[in-house]
Amino acid sequence: MATRPSKTDAPAPTDYRRGTRARHERLLALVRAGSTGVDELATALQISRSTVRRDLAHLNTTGDITRTYGGASSAPPFRERELSDRVTVEHAAKVAIAARAVELVPPGATIFLDAGSTCGEVARQLWHTEGLTVVTRSLDSALYLASAPGVDVVVTGGRVARTSHGLVGPLADLALGRYMVDVAFLGVDAVDPVDGVGEPTLSEAQVKDTAARRARRVVVLADASKLARGAVPAWAPLPHGWTLITNEVDDDILDRYRSEGVAVISVKVGAEPR
Repeated sequence: MATRPSKTDAPAPTDYRRGTRARHERLLALVRAGSTGVDELATALQISRSTVRRDLAHLNTTGDITRTYGGASSAPPFRERELSDRVTVEHAAKVAIAARAVELVPPGATIFLDAGSTCGEVARQLWHTEGLTVVTRSLDSALYLASAPGVDVVVTGGRVARTSHGLVGPLADLALGRYMVDVAFLGVDAVDPVDGVGEPTLSEAQVKDTAARRARRVVVLADASKLARGAVPAWAPLPHGWTLITNEVDDDILDRYRSEGVAVISVKVGAEPR
């Protein structure tokens, strides 16, 4: 007589996630190689058409592909927007995210402040803080905080990235390597619970990696649009237990981060954070 499998014989939830992730990667590779039809993909992967459609819908949500009638195509190449353009995009969300972020700054702290529009909003909300040291790679934030009476500003040095006005390269890494900061606030072009933060160039990703390794706490600031991978090419890993502050409120999306040990802070635009 056959025995029923025990609960201990069942695959762990992480096994399911690992298997699904591997299938998504194979599916994405096929789409990028030119296989775009549902029937073609189902045959190649030996899975049902309904599973293919569900996986394509997920990859479309994450920005890895673009859904088409009857199949999918590769996402277009990533193009970083100018900082002057990004400042006005999702402005209310960035203000709410920044307001929650400054609450995480301990008294008398030394923090790292990244480049980008959301971190720029953090700088504006820190102007009246007393006894704060801000190490930053952002020329805009450094200039803004230079006149703040209670803030000591340290600029990393390095080559200026044209679109972000952020400093990158060996000089930036060298300066960051001399500090241990209480909190590193990172802006992103994309963020993933497994791969970390996505940037347009390896030099941008490298400086974020260095900042994260020199921080007691890492806080990523990302409006809801950044929670899709898109076609961002360069990625920097993050230490276990990093924090995400976002205006995304969909638990189906946020649970992907929570399941990987990320501390999620979801803020509602125009309301108190939760």
